[in-house]
Parts: sequence; C-alpha cells; structure tokens
Amino acid sequence: MPPSVIVFADGVVGSHCVQWLARFHRADLTAIFTTSQNDIYWLALEEGLCAHEFDNEESCLQVLASHAGTIDLGLLLWWPQLISHQLIDVANHGFINTHPSLLPYNRGKHYNFWALVEQCPFGVSLHVVDQGIDCGSVVAQSPIHYTWEDTGETLYNKATAAMKALFENTYPSLRSLTFASVGQDLSLGSFHYASELGPASTIQLDEPTTARRLLNLLRARTFAGHPACTFVDGGIEYEARIKITKRK
Repeated sequence: MPPSVIVFADGVVGSHCVQWLARFHRADLTAIFTTSQNDIYWLALEEGLCAHEFDNEESCLQVLASHAGTIDLGLLLWWPQLISHQLIDVANHGFINTHPSLLPYNRGKHYNFWALVEQCPFGVSLHVVDQGIDCGSVVAQSPIHYTWEDTGETLYNKATAAMKALFENTYPSLRSLTFASVGQDLSLGSFHYASELGPASTIQLDEPTTARRLLNLLRARTFAGHPACTFVDGGIEYEARIKITKRK
C-alpha cells in the first residue's frame, strides 16, 4: 500500500518534483498545496490530483481534517514559508524540507551569496522540519564544488539542479518511511536573515579590505536580472558586477 503524502510546492524545484512524483509515484499524492494558482497548481489538476491554493494555515488544516491520522509524510519542496507545529504534526512521520545549502552552513536566506562571501562548503540538503529554521536533522545531502569562475547565479543554478537530483534519489527511502537522519552541529554552521543581504552588499570605498574579499563579494552579487553590489561616490550610487575566467 502506498504512503499518504502531502506536498507543499513552489518554484522551479517544486514544479519539477511534483511532475516527477505525478509520473512515478502518483498514488502517493494525497494533496498538493501551492502558493497561488500557478503552473504547479494547474499541473496537479490536469493530472487529476487534489490541488489547493494555500491561503493560510487555518484553511489548510481544515482541508486536511478529513485525512486526520492517515497522512504519513509531508514534503516542503522549495516552499517559501515557515510552517507551525500544528501543521507539522498532521503527518505521522513529520515533514521533510528541501534546503539549498550544505547544512549546517548557510541556514536561512541567500545561500548562494553567503557561500561565496564566507567561502564555506556548499551543497544541497534534505532535512526534517522542526520549529527552528533549517536546523532539523539531515536526511540526505549532496556537496557542490565551486571555483573562482562561479557567481551567485551559477551557484543558484547548480543548487537547483542538484536539489532535483537529490530529491529523486532520496524519495524511495522517504516513501518507505524508514529513512534515517543525523542531527546538525549548529556550532559549525551559519545562519542569515534576508535583511542582511543589502548591508552586506554595500562597498565602502575607503574602508580597508582584501582583494580576495572584494572579488568574492562582487561575484556573489553577480546574477543577471538581480541587484548587484553598490557603492556611493560623489553622491552618486553605482552598481558593480564581475566576471572571472580561467586563463587558457
């Protein structure tokens, strides 16, 4: 008998994973929640799956009330919101979250920026959801190598691809409900709020730094279509990006 799985999905990773689940493990999917009536929502409906637009937790819990006690596992697939313990407790084996960093490094926001700025190990993780932020026990990880040629954009793209692969490779153990997990040593890692990005990306022209730190900062904010590092000179604000290539 297949497990009963509820999915909260958003973004490119969420879309990919829902398509993959619908193709290979359709019978597992009890309900799918999306942030809006987006491509994931319409895909689920077209596949004949039970899809709901997430308004708030209260309405979500009302939808799930008819499945009380029968839901085995919850999945947060690129889900942008925190969830409460009431929702976590709906699933008998809890929730698993996708996080694009090599936990415990870079919990929180803007993993691709901080990996380059802090020069720490990088990768993607699946972890158990608890009441903290990205601090639950790790179920699976995949490290990602990066070089001087990488930017915030290339790390984002690498993490996106690696997360899709890690989810597909790990899901068989997740659906068996016998998956193991290992606690994080949070003293080894780091955590960042979204509000830290702007101040950290501001270059103070007359403050001492190193060439290494400046180059890492510039490439961390190099991402087409997104703001770059900024500095002010003569009352005029400028943006700065960089491209580093290996000499042939």
